[in-house]
Amino acid sequence: MGSFLNVCIYRIPLEGSIMRPGSTCPKCNSKILFYDNIPVISYLVLKGKCRSCSQPISLRYPLVEILTAGLTTAVANVFGMNLLGGVYIIFIYILIVITVIDLDHMIIPDRLVGFGLITGIAAIFLGAIEIGWKEAFMGSFVYGGFLYFAGMVGKRIFKKEAMGMGDVKLGAMMGFLLGWKMSVMSLYLSFLVASIVGLTVIITGQLSKGDRIPFGPFLAVGTVLVIFFGQTILEIYLSFMTP
Repeated sequence: MGSFLNVCIYRIPLEGSIMRPGSTCPKCNSKILFYDNIPVISYLVLKGKCRSCSQPISLRYPLVEILTAGLTTAVANVFGMNLLGGVYIIFIYILIVITVIDLDHMIIPDRLVGFGLITGIAAIFLGAIEIGWKEAFMGSFVYGGFLYFAGMVGKRIFKKEAMGMGDVKLGAMMGFLLGWKMSVMSLYLSFLVASIVGLTVIITGQLSKGDRIPFGPFLAVGTVLVIFFGQTILEIYLSFMTP
């Protein structure tokens, strides 16, 4: 699945088919043989270079494969190999693809957001998640609405685009699956992680004036954290609030 997600990451921004043709080298377009397409292992055997043209293979490919394997295993361990686990696995796969595409191209494709929304609708319809339709729509409104409002305020303050509509759509999609309570927590964690990363790149001089940082990856990280730890964080917070 990690290898397939890499195909999606490369082809979806180009509006190409994710099924055909088979895997090819992005540098020389030569067909990648099956024994050169084994996740992680082939990268190590080939020493990070294409067998045909000897051009370097991006380290991103094995990293996506490792991340996919790790998060899939985590979902299986925490939620089990059941309907709920399947929903979360699909949802996380979508977020992985969106994250890397946003990092590469500063876009969040509508087809991925739409697929995520369909996943959320199916999850509620099949009873895979505990939230109902009202909670889902409230979560979508809270998440997407807050990002839209933040974008408008940021545009007025900085006199330029501060939050793209892709982020707003992504937030609405994630809020639909999370519900409004977990949406608030995801937003908080997303902005917290974004602040830490932003301050780090500014302090280290890796960010120049006028550079833009895609916000989609932070939204994805916040949501994944909520999926795994949201209930625990909420219980800890409520324990401090209870006299």
